[in-house]
Amino acid sequence: MASAPPLETSTLVGHPPPPSYEEALGSNPQYPPMPYAPAPAPAPALDMKTSVPPYPTQAYCPMYPPPPAQQGQPVTSPVVSVQTVYVQPGLVFGSVPVQAHCPVCSQNVITRLEHTSGALAWLSCAGLAIFGCIYGCCLIPFCVDSLKDVIHHCPNCSSVLGVHKRI
Repeated sequence: MASAPPLETSTLVGHPPPPSYEEALGSNPQYPPMPYAPAPAPAPALDMKTSVPPYPTQAYCPMYPPPPAQQGQPVTSPVVSVQTVYVQPGLVFGSVPVQAHCPVCSQNVITRLEHTSGALAWLSCAGLAIFGCIYGCCLIPFCVDSLKDVIHHCPNCSSVLGVHKRI
């Protein structure tokens, strides 16, 4: 069984050992007291506005010199174009129409839905066929919109905005 290494009690060469708790509380001639700087004499009570010197002021110095002015040319400012960015936090495409921003036509629209047969419709058809609904009843999932995937389109430009897959 392993044990802890022995406790080392050696001190540095040329230095006395540290004092015990009792010695630290009492006076110890081995350690002379630290010399402290004398505290500054309290200033006479004056008005704070007169006793504190004001901050120095600095002259204004532009970082870059102004461009040389040419005679006959008007001074124009640069044209700044502003682009509006629409952020749609938490936009979830589900089985109902949602209000969204179309990036193609830049319009806020309510989406148009298109239902397509997806994995859930095919799995439902296969499950009904396994249970004996072979003579046409297994095709019922292709007629039920709640079993199909949903594609969200823009009503203006017909671009796809999002897809909701059932599985």
